[in-house]
Amino acid sequence: MVEAVQDAGVVVTGAGGGIGAALARRFAAEGARVVVNDLDAARAQAVADEIGGIAVPGDASVIVAGARDALGGTVDVYCANAGLASGGTEAADDKVWALAWDVNVMAHVRAAQELLPGWLERGSGRFVSTVSAAGLLTMIGAAPYSVTKHGAYAFAEWLSLTYRHRGVKVHAICPQGVRTDMLTASGSAGDLVLAPTAIEPEDVADALFKGMEEDRFLILPHPEVAEYYQARATTPDRWLTNMNHIQQKWEAAR
Repeated sequence: MVEAVQDAGVVVTGAGGGIGAALARRFAAEGARVVVNDLDAARAQAVADEIGGIAVPGDASVIVAGARDALGGTVDVYCANAGLASGGTEAADDKVWALAWDVNVMAHVRAAQELLPGWLERGSGRFVSTVSAAGLLTMIGAAPYSVTKHGAYAFAEWLSLTYRHRGVKVHAICPQGVRTDMLTASGSAGDLVLAPTAIEPEDVADALFKGMEEDRFLILPHPEVAEYYQARATTPDRWLTNMNHIQQKWEAAR
C-alpha cells in the first residue's frame, strides 16, 4: 500500500476501460477518492458506480477544474491516461497528426498548467503519465502514435527534473502490449509486435503502485523494455536494423 494514496483526491482520465479503469479501481481499493473521466459518459459512470467514485466525463484536456471541484477543491494525484493510438506513416493526414498531438501530449501540458501552481504552493502533488513503450522505442506502422508518445515521455521527464525538489512526483508508465481495446485496434502490427507478450491492465496498475512505493520515475510493466531502451541508446544502428527486420516481416505478412 502507498500510504500517501489513502484519502487522496485522484483523477484518472480515459478511465472508462482498459488501463484507466484498472488504475481507477486500484486507487479506490487503496482508499483514494477517485474521479473517473472518459469521453464516453456512460462508461465513466459505470466505472465510478463500481468503485464508489465520481464520474466527470468529457475531454481530458479541460476537466481539471471540474474534477477539482468534485474532489472538494484538491487534486493530489493526476493520472494522464487518456490516449489515442493513431496509426499511419508520414503521409497521414494533418488532422490525424494534430489530434494525436493534442490528445497524447497537449492534454498532459494543459493538465499540468492547471495543477502545478497549487502543487508548488503546497509542496506536493503526483503526476502519472501513461506513455507507452513506443515513447521509449517506437511502433511499426504508427508514426503519429510513436512520435507523440515520445513527446509525452519527454514532457513527463521535464516535469520530473524541473519540480522534483519542490515536492512534485512524476511517474511515466511505459508498457508494451496490454489487453485492451487499443491493442485490438492496432491490427496486424499489434498482433506481430505486442500481442505475444501482452499483459492485463491490472498488471499495469500493480507496476505503478510498486513504482510509487519505490519512488521511481520510469515504470516498466514489461521489464525487458529496459534492455531494448539500453540497446537503442548504445547501439542505435543495430537496434534500427533489428526493428527494420520486424518492419519487413510485417510488410511480407500483409
